[in-house]
Amino acid sequence: MKVESQSGWQFNRQVNLSVLVQLVFLAALIVGSWVNLQRQLDLLQKDVTYLCRCQESFEQKIESLAAKSVSHEHRLRAVERAFTKSDMPEETF
Repeated sequence: MKVESQSGWQFNRQVNLSVLVQLVFLAALIVGSWVNLQRQLDLLQKDVTYLCRCQESFEQKIESLAAKSVSHEHRLRAVERAFTKSDMPEETF
């Protein structure tokens, strides 16, 4: 019989122990990376939630200060008006 030579790629179906170990390590790296990313996302979510709460508190304090500032401004204007009225000499006709 005559053996024909094939001029193409041949696929070897043997699986070495080293290939299995490499696949297990690759799978472990993928799972470990995914777990690490999930943990980091959880920490990031907690940080963002904390920042939102702090921002709301800060906004409330700023609004309170703005209201006090407006109140003090009106009081100062009233004092200035009263002061300027008392300093003006009365004109007589």
